[in-house]
Amino acid sequence: MAARAARRRRFRSTVPARLRLLRAATVLLAGALGILLLVAGAAANGTWDAVAGRDASRTTSAADLELALNDMDAQAANILLSSGDGGTGGLAVPHARAVTLYGDARREIGHDLRTLSAAAQGDRTEEKTVESITDDFAEYQELIGRALENDRRTGGKPDALTDYRDATDLLRGHLLPDARKLVSANDSAFDSRYAAARSALNAQLVAVLALGLPLLAVLGVLQMYLARRFRRILNPGVLAATVCTLAAVVLGTQLLSSSATHLKVARHDAFDSVVALSRARATAYDANADESRFLLDPRRRTRYADAFLAKSQELYGIRGATLSTYDAGLAATWRDYRADATDLRFTGEFRRELDNITFPGERAAAEKSVDAYAVYERDDRKIRALLAAGEDEQAVEFCMGWEAGTSNAHFGAWMAALDRVTGINRAHFDESVAAGRGELTGRLPWACGLLLLAMALTGLGLRPRLAEFR
Repeated sequence: MAARAARRRRFRSTVPARLRLLRAATVLLAGALGILLLVAGAAANGTWDAVAGRDASRTTSAADLELALNDMDAQAANILLSSGDGGTGGLAVPHARAVTLYGDARREIGHDLRTLSAAAQGDRTEEKTVESITDDFAEYQELIGRALENDRRTGGKPDALTDYRDATDLLRGHLLPDARKLVSANDSAFDSRYAAARSALNAQLVAVLALGLPLLAVLGVLQMYLARRFRRILNPGVLAATVCTLAAVVLGTQLLSSSATHLKVARHDAFDSVVALSRARATAYDANADESRFLLDPRRRTRYADAFLAKSQELYGIRGATLSTYDAGLAATWRDYRADATDLRFTGEFRRELDNITFPGERAAAEKSVDAYAVYERDDRKIRALLAAGEDEQAVEFCMGWEAGTSNAHFGAWMAALDRVTGINRAHFDESVAAGRGELTGRLPWACGLLLLAMALTGLGLRPRLAEFR
């Protein structure tokens, strides 16, 4: 009798202790998992804030600055080209259009510099770059202002051209390299943040599984222990807690894996193309400016012709091409590509975009932008041919006209085609950011709520069994 009583006392002291131990393990693991998900959610939210509110906008602002600088210089050249002598004998419509576009570009530069200056605070290297651009831009405006003022004088064109040369040298020697440095620096910072965020999400996914699977195992052990000791098949509370935990683990892993996927789409599938297309657009404006400079400044025509070819190669690179062979090379390589989309025998920003086709309609839009580019390139040869034939006035009119069939009209069609491709990628970037944020608001509260419910259900399920030992 004494031995039986001792065994009963030992049973009563051991079983409640084991139940409390398993309950404590369940609560601790569920609590740790909930805290992990909250921390991961806060980090992901911070990543999306940085991606949408800082990294992407800083990179695109820097690219917009480069484009606007090229546009402003091109329009300054166009004003000088179309003004005549002291305001007489000029091209009225192209001149008025150039003046308007010059003012638009100047205002855009001011806006971009203010945006980049505010964004650079705290980063001394970037602050110094923005300060350098701001100072150089003030000097550039002074030189252009003097050129335009001299151009308004009868016989002042030579002095205006001298000032313009100094201005465009400053642009090409300092302003544009610094602007490109900002684009590269901000894009690299974005890529570094993306890599760190992806690594963190992968580590958090492993941690969720490392906590979630043991938690499910503890609940399984608890269910088996209750069945064996109390001769019941299932404990409803613990069973419900197990179901809640399983759902929470599934939601947590989906949250982290989906966030990583949306981040990849936003950064690489969409924004890589946005950057390539933004660079292409800025390079296009610079090439268009070289065309105007070529017509404006006979002394530097060889330099500007070489610069135009270099820009063309940056956009659509053809090995060994010259201005006289470029069109044939473009037509041949593009024909091969259209026959076989894997046959990309060219380099440059167009190649970068075509290597990153991801979204519905993107390939067709990108191909149309190359078709429009080919038309613009052929227009350039026509301008040079007219000039070589001594038809200077016709060359300027064809270059600067906005009527259908002129070079500017075709340039506008090319830019519109580039904008359509960029728009597709920007839209998917925005959608991915919104979807990533939606994961946080959709799955995270449910996952954390289910873990709290699992802890409560475990306690409720064990309460009747523990009460038997009081």
